Amino acid sequence: MMKKLMWILLFASSSLAVLAQPYTNAQLPVEQRVADLLSRMTPEEKFWQLFMIPGEVKPGEEQQYKHGIFGFQVSASGQTANAAGQMLQYNATENARELALKINRQQQYFITQSRLGIPIIPFDEALHGLVRAGATAFPQSIGLAATWDTALMRSVASAIGKEAKARGIRQVLSPVINLANDVRWGRVEETYGEDPWLSAQMGVAFMQPIEQMGVVTTPKHLLANVGDGGRDSYPIYWSEWFLRQTHLLPFQEAFALAGTRSVMTSYNSVNGQPATANNWILNQWLKKEHGFKGFVISDASAVGGANVLHMTGKDYPQSSALSIQNGLDVIFQTDYAHHHLFMPPFLDGSIDSSIINAAVRRVLRIKFELGLFEHPYVDENVIANSINIARHKSIAREAAAKSFVLLKNEGMLPLQKVQRLAVIGEDAVAARLGGYSGPGNGKVSILDGLQAALKGQSTVRFAPGYSRALKEWNIVPASVLSHLKDGIKAAGLQASYYNNIELSGKPVLERTDAQVDFHWTLYAPDAALQRDFFAVRWTGEITSDVTDSIAIGLDGNDGYRLYLNDVLHVDAWEKSSYHTLLKPYAFTAGKSVRVRIEFKEPVGNAHIRLVWNKDVLNYWQQLQQEALLLAQSSDAVVVVAGIHEGEFQDRAYLNLDCHQEELIEALAATGKPVTVLLVGGSAITMQRWLHKLKSVMMLWYPGEEGGHAVADVLLGKRNPAGRLPITFPVHESQLPLSYWHLPTGRGDDYHNLSGEPLFPFGYGLSYTTFTYSNLRLSSTSIKAGASVELSVDITNTGNMNGDEVVQLYIRDELASLARPVMELKGFQRIALRKGESKTVRFTITPAMLSMINLDGKTVLEPGDFRIMIGASSKDLRLKTLLTVQQ
Repeated sequence: MMKKLMWILLFASSSLAVLAQPYTNAQLPVEQRVADLLSRMTPEEKFWQLFMIPGEVKPGEEQQYKHGIFGFQVSASGQTANAAGQMLQYNATENARELALKINRQQQYFITQSRLGIPIIPFDEALHGLVRAGATAFPQSIGLAATWDTALMRSVASAIGKEAKARGIRQVLSPVINLANDVRWGRVEETYGEDPWLSAQMGVAFMQPIEQMGVVTTPKHLLANVGDGGRDSYPIYWSEWFLRQTHLLPFQEAFALAGTRSVMTSYNSVNGQPATANNWILNQWLKKEHGFKGFVISDASAVGGANVLHMTGKDYPQSSALSIQNGLDVIFQTDYAHHHLFMPPFLDGSIDSSIINAAVRRVLRIKFELGLFEHPYVDENVIANSINIARHKSIAREAAAKSFVLLKNEGMLPLQKVQRLAVIGEDAVAARLGGYSGPGNGKVSILDGLQAALKGQSTVRFAPGYSRALKEWNIVPASVLSHLKDGIKAAGLQASYYNNIELSGKPVLERTDAQVDFHWTLYAPDAALQRDFFAVRWTGEITSDVTDSIAIGLDGNDGYRLYLNDVLHVDAWEKSSYHTLLKPYAFTAGKSVRVRIEFKEPVGNAHIRLVWNKDVLNYWQQLQQEALLLAQSSDAVVVVAGIHEGEFQDRAYLNLDCHQEELIEALAATGKPVTVLLVGGSAITMQRWLHKLKSVMMLWYPGEEGGHAVADVLLGKRNPAGRLPITFPVHESQLPLSYWHLPTGRGDDYHNLSGEPLFPFGYGLSYTTFTYSNLRLSSTSIKAGASVELSVDITNTGNMNGDEVVQLYIRDELASLARPVMELKGFQRIALRKGESKTVRFTITPAMLSMINLDGKTVLEPGDFRIMIGASSKDLRLKTLLTVQQ
C-alpha cells in the first residue's frame, strides 16, 4: 500500500507543471486532449513518438533520454539526448514483480523528467503466452488453431492478457494471422493455419478479450510474408482480388470485430512496394477503406529494407520518408542509436507536416484511451494475487489435450494395461515450447507426464534414440588458427579483401579474422567493399592437437578453394551452387599446416565456412541400438519425434531428420506396438514409415502442461479431437497445397504422384465414431439482407465420450468469376457422450455467400450454392443446395 501511495504522490507532485494544460484534463474528450498535446510538440518530439525500440533507461544513460519519451535536444557536445516512443527490453528471466518495478521506474522517469510527461507503452511478445519468467506457456499458435475451439481460445487469451497487464505491459506484438499457404515456411507454427476463415475466427477470439482489458494487440504481418518456395519474407505479386479474399480477410476481421488498435507490417515487398511503404495496403485499404484508427508499426528494422533489400530507397532517410508517406506510423528499430538514420526527413521538410501529425495523433490517441496519463503505474505488490497461475495452467492443459490431432489409429490407442512402456526420443524430455516462447511456468515433459500418470501401474523407461546435437562437421575453431605478424605467431588468419573477384591488385582491406564463419547477406564484409562483387584470401596455419586423418574443407555457396601446405585440397571455384566439400588430411599433433582459403562472390548473399569433422558427435547408430534393446523388452513403444523450424528457418524437406525415420522403421520391425507422437509446428511427410505403424498423433508444441495432456490422451482419460489447420502433403513436390483453390484447368494429379494430400485440411480421428444426419435449411432460398438457418444432427455412435468438430463448407455453383472449389464458412466443436445426439446449427448469411467481382466490389450474385457438412475438407457427409434469389 505504501509503495502504491508513493507512486501516486510522485506522479501528482511531478505533474504540477503541466497540470493546468487541457491535455492533462481527463474530463475532456480524447480527441480534444490529443489536439492540445500535439499543438505543443516540436518536430523532434513528434519524431520520438514514432520511434520504437526495445530497451530501458539505464544508470549513466539519462543524458540521452533527459528530454523524455518523445523529444531530443542537441547538447553542447553535438550529441543528442532523447527517448523512444515505446521501450522495454525483452528479458525472460525477470519475475512478474521485478518486471512491474522496472516498468514503473521507466514510466516514472518519462512522466517526471520529460517536458510534456507523455507515458510509454511497454510492449512484449505474447504469441502463445507472455515471453516472461513466471508466465504461462500455452500450446503454440498452430496448436491452438488445431483445437477449432474459439471459446477455449478466448480463455487462453484472457489469461495472457491478465498476465501482461498485471506486469504493466500494455501492448503485445501478437498474434500472427498470416496464412500458412506453404508448409515449408519456418513460421507456420506461429500462425492459425492456411484457411482465411479459420484464421480470422481464431484471431478475433485471441485479440478481442485482450483489447477489452486494455492491452493493445498487434496482429502481424501485413502482408503475406511467405512467398515462393515457402520462403520467409519472400516478395509476393498477387492480385488485389486474390488478396482481398484470402490474406487480408483475417486482418479485416481483426479491425472490424476484435477492435485491435495496432498492426505490424512485414519485411517483404507486395507487388513491388515494400510492405512498410505500401500505399495501397496501408493508406488505401487499411486507413481509408476500413477506417483504421490505430497505429501501424514496422517489423523490427524493416523500414531500412527499402534501401538494403528492396532497392526502392536510396538511403535510410529516404526509406524513412517513403514509409511514413505511404502509411506507416511507427518505426520499430532494435537500437537507440538507429534514430540518427531515420530522423532527418522529419526535420528537413521531406515529409509533409500533416502526415507526421496524423501519425503522431494515432499514437497519442491510444495512449489516452489506455488511461496511461491518469494511471501510468501498476501496483507491483498485488501481482501475486492478481494472477491465478493454477487456473491458467489448467487452461494450458486443456488446450494442449484439445489440440492433439490423431492422424492414424488401428486399435492401438488408448493404451490399455501396458506393464512395461518404452518412451523413446529426445523430444520426450526436451519439452520444447516453440518459437517466441518464454521459459514456461514449470513445464512438464512427455516423459514426466507419463511417469506421473502411470506411477504404481506400469514401468516407464526412456531412451533418447536420436539427438539434434549430432552433426557431421564442426566449424574449425579460432583456437587452432594462427598467422605470422611481424615474425611473431598471432591468433586468427590474415584476411585480404579485394574489390574484384580475381584476387588481383592491392587489397582494399586487410585484417585478422579469428575464424572463417561468415554470412554476408544484406551487407558487404566492410563499407569499403561492394556487397555483390568481392573476393577474400585467408592465410595462416592450422594446428591439430591430435595425430589423425581428419576430413577438412569448406561449406558455402561456391566459388571457393582450400589449400593445405600449398596443395589444392578442395576446389569449387566455379560459381554454381552451395556445397559442403571435405576431404581427409593427415594431421600430426602439434605440427602446423599452412592454410590458404580463397573465396569470390560475384552476385551477393555470400556464405563461407572452414569446417572439419574433428570432435564430431555422430553416434546415431549407438542411440538407435539402445532404443531397440529397450523396445524389445517392453510391451508397447511410444516414439516422440520432432522437427526443426522457426523464423528464417524454412524447410526444403518435410521429413523427420536426425535419423529419426531410420529409428521409427527399426522400431516398427521389432513387431512391438509402436505409437509415434510428432512434435512440431508444421506438416511432416511420412511416406517412408506411416504404413508400418498402427498409430500416429500430432502434438504440435503443446505448452508447459503438454506432458500431462499427452498422458491424459494416450491413456484414454481424454479423447483426441484436434483437427488439422493445414494440409499435410505426401511429398514436397506437391507444394503449395491447400484445399482452398480455384477449379483446375485439367486435374490435380501428377504423372508419377497423386495430387491428393496425405492428410487433408480439417482432418482428425477420434477414439469414438460419429454419424451425421437430417441436414435441413430453414429455407432453400435466400435474399439479400436475409439469412438462413442450417441444422444437422450429430450422434456419438462409438463406445467413448468425445468431441466432434462439425465443419461447414460452401461452393458457388455458377459465378461470373471462377470461385474456390470449397470454402470453410463455419465450424463448431461439440462434446457428446457415447450414444448422445445433438443438433448443431449454423446461420448462413449473405456475407458468407458473397464474392469479389472484377471491379473489386463485394457482391452477392444470384444462383445456387452447394452447402456441405462434414468432418474434414475431404470427409463431407451431407450436402444440399441453397439458392440466392435475384
